[in-house]
Amino acid sequence: MALTQMLAATLAMTASASEIPTPQEVEQQAEAPEVSENVSDIVEGERDAYKRMTVPVTIGGHGPFDFMIDTGAQTTVITEGLREKLGLELVGTATLVGIASKVPVELVEVDGLEFASRTFNNLEAPILKAHNIGADGILGLDSLQDLRVMIDFRTDTIAVDDAKALGGNRGYEIIVRAARRKGRLIITQAKIDGVSTSVIVDTGAQNSIGNLALRRKMRARNQNDFVTTDVNGIDLVGNLAVAKKLDIQGMALENLSIAFADAPAFEALGLDKRPALILGMRDLRLFDRIAIDFESRRILFDVPSGTDFQRLYNRKFFPSRINDN
Repeated sequence: MALTQMLAATLAMTASASEIPTPQEVEQQAEAPEVSENVSDIVEGERDAYKRMTVPVTIGGHGPFDFMIDTGAQTTVITEGLREKLGLELVGTATLVGIASKVPVELVEVDGLEFASRTFNNLEAPILKAHNIGADGILGLDSLQDLRVMIDFRTDTIAVDDAKALGGNRGYEIIVRAARRKGRLIITQAKIDGVSTSVIVDTGAQNSIGNLALRRKMRARNQNDFVTTDVNGIDLVGNLAVAKKLDIQGMALENLSIAFADAPAFEALGLDKRPALILGMRDLRLFDRIAIDFESRRILFDVPSGTDFQRLYNRKFFPSRINDN
């Protein structure tokens, strides 16, 4: 195949570099007694939690492999190690846009990728380093377009299938119709401190990131600096600020910490000139469940019982509650 050039925007970030400790976590670290711990038990627990947030994928009958679901990634991605294991041949190059960078990457053609009772062929997949994505690969929008992604934060599990197989719309209090832009579902009726804002629900992002247009409209006051690393291994540096309220169709997330930065990913989506927010996993964990339904272009939220749900961690930098008005 001839050399190709492709824009493969992905918003995924590595958890290790993007985690910012909360005040409660800092206090716990300071107060923790010096006792010996079984480190292997802790590592196994973390590994188990990680695997429950991936889905098993086979490629050409090989596997299963652990793939992360990234609703902010345009294309499916595999790691260098998986490419070598499967003996996949290079077919070209592309420019992959991460949250912090634009980097040339090599492409392989993937046939026989199977998950959720579906088989995908002729996928041109960028190759990334495993330590930058924390999985064997990423399932992007090219393999999610007629499916629903459902994340149950009560059990830390993720599932991909059609809406009926995942229980339909039962149990979801808030159902938001979204617009489609380059395959992504974008909530266009959201407001942050009264500022109309486009919101991308991104299962590949750990924290929530706003563009500079949003910061200007909010007149946000910086509270701290942050550094996060994208899937290309490049650092993004910006400033943290707190929004009093994010309103989405009668639902309000209060005291939302937003990391503001001039991220190339917003430009790739055509969202760099007007207020936009990437809503990441740390804030999505306020809900019992969320579902991103690409076929019906709807995003569904299962709100915890009670109108003033207090988040376990936070007083200062992260959302403290959900109000279902």
